[in-house]
Amino acid sequence: MAAQWTSYQPGPYANEHIRITPTKLADGRDFFYMDDDPAYVSGSKTRELKDPRPLDYRFAPHMDADGHELPYAAPMMRRDPLTGDWIPMATARMNRPITAGPGATATGNPLAARKPGDPYQDGEVPDSDYDVVIFENRFPSMVQVPGQSGEPTLVDGNPLWEQKPAAGRCEVICFDPDEQGLPADLPVSRLRTVVEAWAFRTAEISQMEGIEQIFPFENHGQEIGVSLAHPHGQVYCYPFIPPKMEQELRQSHAYHERTGGNLLKDIMEGELAAGERVVMRNASWIAYVPAAARWPLEVHVAPVRDLLTLDQLNDQERWDLAQMYSALLKRGNAFFDTGDGRGMDLPYIAAWHQAPVRDPRRANYRLNLQFFSFRRSPNKIKYLAGSESGMAAWVSDTTPELIAQRFHELGAVDIG
Repeated sequence: MAAQWTSYQPGPYANEHIRITPTKLADGRDFFYMDDDPAYVSGSKTRELKDPRPLDYRFAPHMDADGHELPYAAPMMRRDPLTGDWIPMATARMNRPITAGPGATATGNPLAARKPGDPYQDGEVPDSDYDVVIFENRFPSMVQVPGQSGEPTLVDGNPLWEQKPAAGRCEVICFDPDEQGLPADLPVSRLRTVVEAWAFRTAEISQMEGIEQIFPFENHGQEIGVSLAHPHGQVYCYPFIPPKMEQELRQSHAYHERTGGNLLKDIMEGELAAGERVVMRNASWIAYVPAAARWPLEVHVAPVRDLLTLDQLNDQERWDLAQMYSALLKRGNAFFDTGDGRGMDLPYIAAWHQAPVRDPRRANYRLNLQFFSFRRSPNKIKYLAGSESGMAAWVSDTTPELIAQRFHELGAVDIG
C-alpha cells in the first residue's frame, strides 16, 4: 500500500487491517476511503469510485446573473499590519450547506453515504456505505489554485496592506457513516482508524509545496458553531504559521535557548511530578489539566516519547492514543451533571498542535493535543467578552485543580 504514497509509511497494523483507496470527486477534488472492514481490506468487496454528480471542475469560471464569465473566486489572505497575522478571506464559504442549528439551510447531509432514491443527492461520498473517508473541502478557507501566482500584492496600492492567495488546503475526515452518532460512542478500533487518518494526511501533506503548518482538529457541538451534525473532523493546512503556533514556537525556542531543555517536555514532566492535575495515563500518553488552563474544561494530551508530528507515532502509540481519546470524550460528556446521571453531549474542540513543516524552530517543539470546551456548567457557556476578545487577556471562571478534581471523580488515572 505504501508504494503509491509520497511520504506515508503504514505500520504493521495498518498494512494488515486498513486499506486506503484514492479517487477523485466529480469536480476534481481528492477523495480517500480508509476501510477497516475486513471485506474491503482484503479486496473481496470494493468501493464505488465514480462520483455521479454533474459538478463543474472546481476551478472553472462561472457565469453571473447577467451572463458574464467570472473567474474562480480563490480565497485570498491579508496581513494585519498591527499584529503581523495573516487573515484568510473565503467568500465562497457563505454558500456552504448548513444542516445543524437554527440557521440550517439544507435538509440533506453532504457527509452521509449515498442513499439511492433519496431526493438529496449532493452528498460527498460516492458509495452507499463507508468506514472512514477523507476529502478536500468543497468550500475551503484556503486552497492551492493551479497556475495562480503566489506573489504578494498590495491592497489599494498601500504597502501597509499586503495580500496574496490563501494557498493552503482544507480537508474533511468523516469518522463513521452514522449520521446521528457521536465520536464518544465510536469503538476504539474505529478511532484507531481515525488516528491513522491523521498520520496519513500529516505525512502526505507535509510534502506539498507551500504548506507550513498541518492542523488536524475536531469541532463538535452546535454551540461551537458546527454546521454539519455528523461525527467528523478537519485538517487545515496553512501556508503560514498561525498565530497560536507562532506564540508557542517563540516561547519554546526561547526556553531552549535559555535552558537547553524542551519546554513542552518539561511541562509534561512538571505535571507528572505535581500529580494533582494528571487525569489519565497509559503506556504512551499522559493527559493533564495544564497549570494555567484558560477554559472551564481543558485537558492537554502529550506522548511519553519525544515526537514532533502525528506520522511519527508507532503502532502501539496509535492504539494507546485511540484508547485515551475514547476515554477523554466519554469523560468529557460526563463532566457536567445534568441531574439525570447521563451527562451531556459536550461541545468541544480537539486541536492537534504539531511541529511546523519547515520552520527551523520545529526541533524544539513537541506533539500535543489541546482539548477544551467553553461550557462552564450544564446550562451556561463561557462567552469571550471584552477582556478575552478585545485584549486576548484571559480570565478563568474556575481553577485547573477543580477541573482535574472532577475528572478524578469520573474514572481512574491509569487506564492501561
